[in-house]
Amino acid sequence: MQRSDYLLSQLDVLEAESIHIFREVAAEFERPVLLFSGGKDSLVMLRLAEKAFWPAPIPFPVMHVDTGHNFPEVIEFRDRRVGELGIRLVVASVQDAIDSGRVAEQKGRRASRNRLQIVPLLDAIEEHRFDAAFGGARRDEEKARAKERVVSFRDEFGQWDPKNQRPELWNLFNTRIEQGEHVRVFPLSNWTELDIWDYVRREEIALPSIYFAHTRRVFERDGLLLDAETGFANRGDDEPEFEATVRYRTVGDASCTGAVKSSAASLEQVIEEIAATRITERGQTRADDRTSEAAMEDRKKEGYF
Repeated sequence: MQRSDYLLSQLDVLEAESIHIFREVAAEFERPVLLFSGGKDSLVMLRLAEKAFWPAPIPFPVMHVDTGHNFPEVIEFRDRRVGELGIRLVVASVQDAIDSGRVAEQKGRRASRNRLQIVPLLDAIEEHRFDAAFGGARRDEEKARAKERVVSFRDEFGQWDPKNQRPELWNLFNTRIEQGEHVRVFPLSNWTELDIWDYVRREEIALPSIYFAHTRRVFERDGLLLDAETGFANRGDDEPEFEATVRYRTVGDASCTGAVKSSAASLEQVIEEIAATRITERGQTRADDRTSEAAMEDRKKEGYF
């Protein structure tokens, strides 16, 4: 009798787990949505969703919570990729929430719209009656995200309580919710940043150009290199701008997302750089997560992440 051994690579195991999560949620919920920013994690999720339902189209829309302070390269890439796939894009606008008086714009040098995303996100979930929202959070990013379940329960106010989450045994997920409640689903929970980049290389996933080394006008604040080109970061007169060769490890609100000095201009060079670093991407690049160790957990409890 001939015996065949089937050994899956780490990426194959992670991919299979994520595809199972996508299919399980699509089967159990009526109106899922994929949170999509045009960044590397959401682009990997989009590829996994393609594989999960191929040859059928992705059976749910994507939604971007748009702060209005995005990097232009990322928004252009977002629109192009959504157009290529022919899927519906829902935009939840922070600017619209400000204009309508739903939220108040922060003032001062360190003002950011990052926290203001909570209201338009929850408004959009209620308006479209989404009952499950796929997010790209990974447990390796920081402490609060390490507490998350794969299927993370949110109450009728959109709030997350780490003490009110369901146990997940093996790959069994509790998907039961009441009217007005919803869940956030994290198919990339067990992935690392290095896994993401390895998968991008294997699947030949195109990314926005700012993930690779380029020359950019920046300025330094609190040890971060913030963008000086868009004007969203409220640079002060005592914060001189200069040109540097940088890239971004993560993309988000340009007012609080820092670049890192880097000469990594190719996928291989980025992977080598990530493999050698000992600082998480959020710890190195996000000003709002440096305010306190509880910054992310506070925002999660308010309903955004």
